[in-house]
Amino acid sequence: MLRQPRALPSLAAGLLLAAALAPHAAAAQDLRTRIDAAVAQASEQVIKVRQQLHVNPELGNREFETGKLIASHLKGLGLEVRTGVAKTGVIGVLRGGRPGPVVAIRSDMDALPVTEASGYPTPSTKRTTYLGKEVGVAHACGHDIHMAVVLGVASVLAPMKAQLPGTILFVFQPSEEGPPEGEEGGASLMLKEGIFKEFKPTAVFGLHTSPDLPVGQVGYAPGPFFAASDGIAIKVTGKQSHGAAPHDGVDPIVIASQIVMGLQTIRSRNVPPLEASVVTIGIIRGGERYNIIPGAVELVGTVRSYNPEVRALIRRRISEIAENIARAGGGSAEVKYELGSPALLNDSALTRRMAPTLERVVGKANAKVVTPTMGGEDFSLFANEVPGLFVRLGTTRPGGTSGMWHTPDFLGDDQSVPTGMRVMSNLLVDYLSPRGPTP
Repeated sequence: MLRQPRALPSLAAGLLLAAALAPHAAAAQDLRTRIDAAVAQASEQVIKVRQQLHVNPELGNREFETGKLIASHLKGLGLEVRTGVAKTGVIGVLRGGRPGPVVAIRSDMDALPVTEASGYPTPSTKRTTYLGKEVGVAHACGHDIHMAVVLGVASVLAPMKAQLPGTILFVFQPSEEGPPEGEEGGASLMLKEGIFKEFKPTAVFGLHTSPDLPVGQVGYAPGPFFAASDGIAIKVTGKQSHGAAPHDGVDPIVIASQIVMGLQTIRSRNVPPLEASVVTIGIIRGGERYNIIPGAVELVGTVRSYNPEVRALIRRRISEIAENIARAGGGSAEVKYELGSPALLNDSALTRRMAPTLERVVGKANAKVVTPTMGGEDFSLFANEVPGLFVRLGTTRPGGTSGMWHTPDFLGDDQSVPTGMRVMSNLLVDYLSPRGPTP
């Protein structure tokens, strides 16, 4: 008697599975085709939304008008909308007409205390008070582009909801750059208020402008992508005296200067050379008059790292260096170290699964595997809760120039918006649609 070949049952099962998935695959393909047409139709209006957001920037936890615009847009599309989340945040829920998982897409909302000098056709001229100083306000990190892209995704997918499997949670998060002193905010407050416990997404997607990539390209990588971001504040106390009689006092400005230089030895002499880290002092405050040695000086800065052991080492060495240099100079130093968002790690399995989507949408040559940045991103807190994928969106006009993040001449091109809409819409649809084995 001839025996049936062992391979046939598995082959038959595979054919049955393929047959079962065929209608879903066809539906997914139809949605992808419709996405391209919908992006082309909606782009002009969404770019106008971006321009409106750009000229009306608001700082963290103060995104009142921004939140109203977002909520109005989402309500107009028929989404379920919730406002006042984590103070000024907005959530929109798009429920598909077919069963499937819940997936989240997140955009940040806040601007920066930066006076814009970018050459953008409709620049921000807004001014406000920040840390007791009058400052300009600008979307110098591209959060206006993030919001426009995600609102554009909602505009594209809302009319297709009957064919969508599952639910999409649109998360507009305030205060990514950090809340005002003494306030809670950002991703941590959104999670504290329970949005992921209530909606239970199985994955979260997000994007960030990338001025080092041209419009039409995206950057991604599995694993480490954005660094942990911590804050430091050091109060150096000396003894006030006349500027012509330094021997009568203890000069905290000299001590603070030595501390700034001493902190740079952490990276060069304490951290292993192949470990990524940054210690930056961005603010020095002290003194009232040119001929008075002040009684105290304040240093404020940031620490970036990926390795938790390196993070702990830097924290310890900052205190040791500051306190001992101050003591040697006859003064004292009080160090406050605030742990910020952890390192952002793209989920490796999710990244491998979605990389073909990125390559299909923008072309394989334009989907770049990029090196990690030392910039911080509290999207990491969402990605610690569920698998996350964060991508970098090219925003510099080909042949043009742009400053980097947080600079007055940061210039994101409007045409990056439709690219972002196509990329993020396809990521969501491909994630929600049944797929074959993960490559």
